[in-house]
Amino acid sequence: MEILRTPDERFANLPGFAFAPHYLDWNGLRVHYLDEGPRDGQPVLLLHGEPTWCALYAGVIPQLAAAGYRCIAPDYVGFGRSDKVVDDGWYVAERHMECCAHVIRSLDLRGAALVVQDWGGPIGLRQAVDMPERFARIFVLNTWLHHAGFVYTPMIRGWREAATDPAKMGGDMPCGRVVAGTLQRPGHDRDAVQALYDAPFPDIRYKAGPRRFPWFLPYAEPEAGNAADQQRCYDALPKLGLPIHVAFADADPIFSWDWAEQWAAGLPGATLDRIAGAGHFVQQDAPEDLANILLARLAGG
Repeated sequence: MEILRTPDERFANLPGFAFAPHYLDWNGLRVHYLDEGPRDGQPVLLLHGEPTWCALYAGVIPQLAAAGYRCIAPDYVGFGRSDKVVDDGWYVAERHMECCAHVIRSLDLRGAALVVQDWGGPIGLRQAVDMPERFARIFVLNTWLHHAGFVYTPMIRGWREAATDPAKMGGDMPCGRVVAGTLQRPGHDRDAVQALYDAPFPDIRYKAGPRRFPWFLPYAEPEAGNAADQQRCYDALPKLGLPIHVAFADADPIFSWDWAEQWAAGLPGATLDRIAGAGHFVQQDAPEDLANILLARLAGG
């Protein structure tokens, strides 16, 4: 199995990202994570989606850490500072879920608040369903769980069609351009954002991880995308007995505000917060608003 490791200099002097790296071994692969804030603080597990990495939470972590929370933000294999398996076929949803479980167990996270967005939803909510004793509450940002009633919008289907056709993406997966292009609020330095999300990938050989997430969307590749398991988690989530807070950006064409309302209504006791005018990657688009919501709900018990 060929493995690539992004050179450390790619992560030097990134605007707004000045965190010390931490590493775990998982099946011979180096897995990176951030660990910020007091070690005796309540853990907050922050999970990214595709094609991002833990830097997605760079604008949120300092506020949580200053309030006394221990922020754990891992990079999936194939992303960020974690190792990159070159073979596209290695990447299926189950491997990401197993690696995430390894991080949680290795760090012995208990009483954690779970924050999920994009593919972090299926990956992270699986952990809460399988290990509810390790979690105190769940924050659901712009994400989904595959189930029989979920309607995959033309935007989602169009994303998969484009991402799985190299010609439509200019022969590459332009990670930075994808993230920068989703931002809805004014005032962003889009060049800096693009550089941040391109940093883990010196060239196309490093990009098997980002390439594969769109491919195994479960409506198209149910086995590789863990469709049946996502259905299991969707059915189990309302029965966990954990406080669930839904906080959606309302200018996301991928996972809409209507879906947030529908999902929150089906989760007993769930709260619902609206982040106005922000796009799909709400952590990048509206970090202060998101941090304020997280802190308010965490403090509210």
